[in-house]
Amino acid sequence: MNRIGGLEEYIKLAVYRNAMELPDEVSEEYRLLAQGEYNINYIFTHPVSGKDFLLRVNCGSQMHLENQIEYEYRALRLLQDSGRTPKVYYVDGSLENLDHGVLVMEYLPGSSLDYRKDMRLAAQCLADIHSVPISEGLGLLSPENPLKAILQECEEMVKVYMDSHLGSKETKKKIRKLMDKGWEKLNRTETHKGYQCCINTELNSTNFLINGKDKKNYLIDWEKPLYGDPAQDLGHFLAPTTTFWKTDVILSPQETEEFLEEYIEAVDGRFCTDGLKEKVYAYIPITCLRGVTWCAMAWVEYQQPDKLIFNESTYKKLESYLSYEFLDRISRDYFRQEA
Repeated sequence: MNRIGGLEEYIKLAVYRNAMELPDEVSEEYRLLAQGEYNINYIFTHPVSGKDFLLRVNCGSQMHLENQIEYEYRALRLLQDSGRTPKVYYVDGSLENLDHGVLVMEYLPGSSLDYRKDMRLAAQCLADIHSVPISEGLGLLSPENPLKAILQECEEMVKVYMDSHLGSKETKKKIRKLMDKGWEKLNRTETHKGYQCCINTELNSTNFLINGKDKKNYLIDWEKPLYGDPAQDLGHFLAPTTTFWKTDVILSPQETEEFLEEYIEAVDGRFCTDGLKEKVYAYIPITCLRGVTWCAMAWVEYQQPDKLIFNESTYKKLESYLSYEFLDRISRDYFRQEA
């Protein structure tokens, strides 16, 4: 826990220990479980109940929120009836006793999603989450034009790479050409709001916890939820920039179509899915741009010697996503235009 200055002192505080019903003296052991780009997660066993919990320390916000950890907590509370997300027990975003937000949730079992074996299970999991009724105005952000909002986010992220002397000139040209095609596609796409729910927007394979056909499967990591169209989530889930992130899988058109059929079957009339497929296919290419531009931004950040979280596997993927081969494939398969 030395990586986070003040964390060892924080877990000794009465406000934390009382809220978690922990003994006054620290006897539980906090073990590093995993770290992403914006959070570090520790697991500990409650010395009284024997239950395992996850302590999540927030180190940044993709959404540029001052209350990032509380925003994630709110989304998890809204989704607790889905049975597909972890229960939350404690949140502290005050930054009064620690320079980082803290969240404690239940630790859930499971393995990462296997795109070749678990697609039906993922469809069922997402259908249950998307079917939870959420009233508008419950604290979730909701862009008026989601596709445009994604492209604007892409422009903000890629500016970091474009303005950096470290970036390749040829790569900058290829990404700029892709972005221009994205804006052209937006202008040709009709958007209309239909059914809205709490969407995750970051459906990487490692955010799923799969336990099998006859067991409960979950979706974790809710740091960037929105009140939006389930098609946006599905577009992110199916996009090659998502599937390739922690694996080497890029889904075929047939696999994509089969998943959407399984998802609609799993929804089972709980909300209207008319026109869903068409909207998903509009989101997929724009989502590709989000993945590429995030990688461009992150690549520059990874060059900084004072970066708090550094994942070697992530850095290698960043290089892959910015390769000419990958950018050309995105251009050819999703924009039908040579980069």
